[in-house]
Amino acid sequence: MPELRELYQELILDHGKRPRNFGKLEGANCQANGYNPLCGDKITVYVNVDDNIIQDLRFEGVGCAISTASASLMTEKCKGKSLQEAETLFHLFHELLTGEVGEESAAELGKLSVFSGVKEFPVRVKCATLPWHTFRSALQGIGEVVIKE
Repeated sequence: MPELRELYQELILDHGKRPRNFGKLEGANCQANGYNPLCGDKITVYVNVDDNIIQDLRFEGVGCAISTASASLMTEKCKGKSLQEAETLFHLFHELLTGEVGEESAAELGKLSVFSGVKEFPVRVKCATLPWHTFRSALQGIGEVVIKE
């Protein structure tokens, strides 16, 4: 199990240092901002949705390694998904960090399951979920800043 934990830590550190899909998305038709005042994470999520499919997804901002890695892995996982599939992933990810997730759900999350250990640190759960709540807000067109404290 220690090898698995090290692998998870390496994946989070890699995405935290070299986030994928980082930067503003020109022509985005959905956008939202998120903020975690407890640790200072700030994120903007940009989405381009066409015919209920997430065509492109990017983010920018500043945050801890967990927040940045979560946003990076989220963008990789959700690109090309339908809005319903993205909503399902949101719920599965939230369950992963706040409760129990079965093997089938963990398999559906793929690399995102690296965040399973975060639930041992409740204050860090907000770091990992901020990008997801911001992404969901962008898709719902709420227009309010997502604040996770």
